[in-house]
Formats: sequence, C-alpha cells, structure tokens
Amino acid sequence: MSTASQSQSRTPAPGQLTFVAPRRAKPARHLADLTMAERKAAVTELGEKAFRADQLSRHYFEKLNGDPALMTDLPAAAREKLAAALFPKLLTSVRELTTDRGTTRKTLWRLFDGALVESVLMRYPDRTTICVSSQAGCGMNCPFCATGQAGLTRNMSTAEIVEQVVAGARALASGEVPGGPGRISNVVFMGMGEPLANYKAVIGAVRRLVEPAPSGLGISARGVTVSTVGLVPAIGKLAEEGLPVTLALSLHAPDDELRDTLVPINTRWKVAEVLDAAWKYAARTKRRVSIEYALIKDINDQEWRADLLGKLVRNKLVHVNLIPLNPTPGSKWTASRPEDEQAFVRRLEFHGVPVTVRDTRGREIDGACGQLAAAE
Repeated sequence: MSTASQSQSRTPAPGQLTFVAPRRAKPARHLADLTMAERKAAVTELGEKAFRADQLSRHYFEKLNGDPALMTDLPAAAREKLAAALFPKLLTSVRELTTDRGTTRKTLWRLFDGALVESVLMRYPDRTTICVSSQAGCGMNCPFCATGQAGLTRNMSTAEIVEQVVAGARALASGEVPGGPGRISNVVFMGMGEPLANYKAVIGAVRRLVEPAPSGLGISARGVTVSTVGLVPAIGKLAEEGLPVTLALSLHAPDDELRDTLVPINTRWKVAEVLDAAWKYAARTKRRVSIEYALIKDINDQEWRADLLGKLVRNKLVHVNLIPLNPTPGSKWTASRPEDEQAFVRRLEFHGVPVTVRDTRGREIDGACGQLAAAE
C-alpha cells in the first residue's frame, strides 16, 4: 500500500475522535526514557557500575552527545554495550527547510517504524523556541488542521519527544543556526498530536526537559508550554504534577455551536467546562493560561465572537494568542482579512484582555503543522 493510500485509510470521519492510539511496535528503550534511578538500574543490569549512568547522562544532556564512540571517559568495551542498550537511533532527518535567513528551521523526521513527525526551531533576538510533536498524526480531527485530517498513527515515546529538543539544541550549540552558538530557552508542545492524549510520555519528556543536568536539559519550566484542545480530566491531572508549565488551550471558538465543528472534542467537554478546568489550572500553578485562537476567514473572526470571548476570559489569569491561520493546500479554510483581525484585537482590548497576534513564521516552508509530512 502506498503512503498516500495508507494516509487515506486512516482519515477519520468528520467529528470522529480517536483517544486510543493504534497498537504498533514500540521504539527501543533510550536513555532519555529513563529517570536517573532507572538509568543506574539499567547500567547495573548490563554489568557496569552505577556511576556510568551519571557519565552517560552528562554526555547526553550536558554535552548533547549521543554517540558513545565519542565518550572517551568510558572504557571502550563498555561503550558498545551501553550504546546498543541505551542509545538506539530514534529519529532520522528526512527533509529540512529553512527560512528567515536560516533562523527558522523545520525538520521532517522519520521514526523507526516509518511514521513521520515534524519539529520547528525558531531563533529570535531574545530567545530560541522549538516546537515539538508528541504524536505521529492526531486523533482530535479538527477540520482546519493538516495533522488532524491525517488521523492518528501512534503515540511517540518520551525519548522520541526529547530527541527533537536535543537535536535542536545540538544545532544551536554547534553554531549551525545563524547568530552564533546558543541554547534553547523555550519548548512548545504545539507540533503534531494532542499532548494530553499521550499523557505519560509527554510528562516524562517535560521532566527530562526541566530537570537540571545530568538528569535532564535544565530548561526552565516557565519556558515550557503544553497545548491541548481541552481534555478536561488530563488538564486537572497536569495541574497536580507540580510542574509550573504554561497551559495553552486551543479554543478557536467561544460558542459551543461553532466549536463543536471546529474542535470536535467540544462534543465531549463544552466551552464552559474547558475554561473552568483552565482557570483551576491557573489557580493551582499561578501560571497564566494562553488561549490559542486561530482566526479563520468568515468562520470565527466576527466581532461579536470577539466580544463573547472577551466576556468569557476577562479578569482571569489569561493571555489570548491570535493565530492567523496557516492554510493547507486545497483547504477551504484560510486566514482572516487584516481588517477583521484588527477589529478582533480591538474588541478583546476593549474588554481589557491581554492579546497578541502570533508571528506567523514558516509559511513559505509548509509551516502549518502536518503540511510537510502530508507532502512527503
């Protein structure tokens, strides 16, 4: 079966939700899947001293080195054994596109089983952000999203998620990205997939990202954003994790009638329930919730909807992030007119709601999530 026909066979019916990922072979265990205690147990089982786990972790998370052949402080005999057990190749770069004079880099990755995912590295003057995927495909079936229309192939492992960040960090540290050597300051789970539908692996990845070296990459939890279309029980669970990451709620419509169509999860948990979960998250974590709202021409960009949104979120610990829709080829959905976008912003500001319009980097490199994978 061709890739195209495989993709078509997975295409869900309109409004169909997929919460349980198809059963497929799992990727091999990797160092990044494991806590420090688990790494020590793993190297001990291989007949090595427990302190080797610390050495391996420093190479991987501090020096960004995943090639044991370069770990010269380990005995040569041990390197091969440890490499086979803890450093399997998880991601293979299939295609890389750059724009913004090289400061925006989109990578299409092939996983061990042929599944395709994407990550985007974006360097700004004051920060560097990487957008990562948490699933191959997505089961939430939002009709304006290229990934949602592809259906869900499978969940990604913790290490497959972390490896996207480590690959970006290597590119920065080596000076491959214009601007000189640098570090990743922000990670956003806004690539392919619904992060909270792959909860265990995503939480594992977040912990690897924020734990100080050698346990993890030592990125500030305040620099990590986890997005969701509104899986209410999982939002409540995330609030109890003790991880002060930013919650980004992909709302896209303030009224149930439209949101039922644009974000089918709304047929399960309505706008009021989702926002209530978001406010409880903000109260628990003291972190401002980001409301993500893709502006779609003549669909959700009316001023009355801006007023309704403003009334729903005003006086809350919140920020509205308006996203000019990055249209996918052949789709009827497209970005709002500039004058409608400006009017929407004005209405939100009238209600005293903090609002920004997202910088739409990557349009010319199939920037919308899922476009590159679909093209491949």
